[in-house]
Amino acid sequence: MTRLSVEMLAADAPEPITSAGHAQLGIAVLAGIAVIVLLITKSKLHAFLALTIGSLALGAIAGAPLDKVLTSFSTGLGTTVAGVGVLIALGAILGKMLADSGGADQIVDTILAKAGGRSMPWAMVLIASVIGLPLFFEVGIVLLIPVVLMVARRGNYSLMRIGIPALAGLSVMHGLVPPHPGPLVAIDAVKADLGVTLALGVLVAIPTVIIAGPLFSRYAARWVDVPAPDRMIPQRASQDLDKRPGFGATLFTVLLPVLLMLAKALVDIVVDDPENLVQRVFDVIGAPMIALLASVLVGIFTLLRPAGFSKERVSPLVEKSLAPIAGILLIVGAGGGFKQTLIDTGVGQMVLDISKDWSIPALLLAWLIAVAIRLATGSATVATVSAAGLVAPLAADMSTTHAALLVLAIGAGSLFFSHVNDAGFWMVKEYFGLSVGQNIKTWSVMETIISVVAGGIVLLLSLVI
Repeated sequence: MTRLSVEMLAADAPEPITSAGHAQLGIAVLAGIAVIVLLITKSKLHAFLALTIGSLALGAIAGAPLDKVLTSFSTGLGTTVAGVGVLIALGAILGKMLADSGGADQIVDTILAKAGGRSMPWAMVLIASVIGLPLFFEVGIVLLIPVVLMVARRGNYSLMRIGIPALAGLSVMHGLVPPHPGPLVAIDAVKADLGVTLALGVLVAIPTVIIAGPLFSRYAARWVDVPAPDRMIPQRASQDLDKRPGFGATLFTVLLPVLLMLAKALVDIVVDDPENLVQRVFDVIGAPMIALLASVLVGIFTLLRPAGFSKERVSPLVEKSLAPIAGILLIVGAGGGFKQTLIDTGVGQMVLDISKDWSIPALLLAWLIAVAIRLATGSATVATVSAAGLVAPLAADMSTTHAALLVLAIGAGSLFFSHVNDAGFWMVKEYFGLSVGQNIKTWSVMETIISVVAGGIVLLLSLVI
């Protein structure tokens, strides 16, 4: 999966399952990706099957034993579903509760009443950036996408005009601003100052999210003009309800996971003692799964009960919420399996080995290494951790500000061009109901813009501070 927790990445990397040379591995990567793209675009095969076959093709061409390839794929699929699957399920339940209770209608109606026309994309990027500050990318997706889809449909906006700013806000926060896992790991690796990195990260993030969000969405809406998919948008429930929850209660329920995770991040920074009881408590209640679960349980009383739902209606509502996400879970899991196959065959190490002899400025080198690993593995956090470990010695003689800029250069590179080996690519594709080509024209290009713009701003800042 593209955005994995620090705990998953802290484990020692396994030995490559093949001793193939760099040339053979490079051919295997290109062939594996080509198989996936051709099966989906030409043969119209389901993405889950295409990703599975592409992983096997990658391993076979790399010369890895088939049983080891199957193990890598299964491990990656299981890890991804374990890390993200529960979040998607809880997010789907919360989304269904918001929709059926009329709470989502309340949010959408309020947003439409306060912002409209040209200001709507700016409102969406602001909301996504604020909410995305303490959130894992996947959590932000499952919380924001239902609102994005309903705003687009009911306000008669282009889906890309509304969706791209929201995605840009989430992605920029994930890659550039602590307390997200990638930046925190990079800060630790290069011994950068957290406060300086946070301040510079926000400074870089603001122009980056404006360019990649509201401004780019104008062009994305022209390139891909699609309506919000009906299968992900429940009918306007409040039309059949005598009453619906208030805006304050609804907003609190949606923001509760954000508040819990933000509280955990703040406690981790202030206390910084894993044995401290307070920090241990907040580490539990601020975990994404617990935070979302708490929101779902609170929603029973703040959303369903005010809308007149009886206890007997809760279980059927949960059951109905899970059916539409079955395909998404399988595709996202298979994307994680393909990513793990790439890593286990030694592709990530191959990129690191090749890049060791590059003779270029440290910030640009860090960005390029992160870009290469991101393209090869599909994981932004893996790219950040690997690149930070490689360039960490370069930070020894750097000033405090340049060490922070080194962290941001790595983060910017880790977001470059999300494609078929990135499970986030498939999440966006399925939620928005896009084809592979349409997703590349919008989501993939947006990610590339974020990476290039942020990297460019980092290099400019290095000349003046």
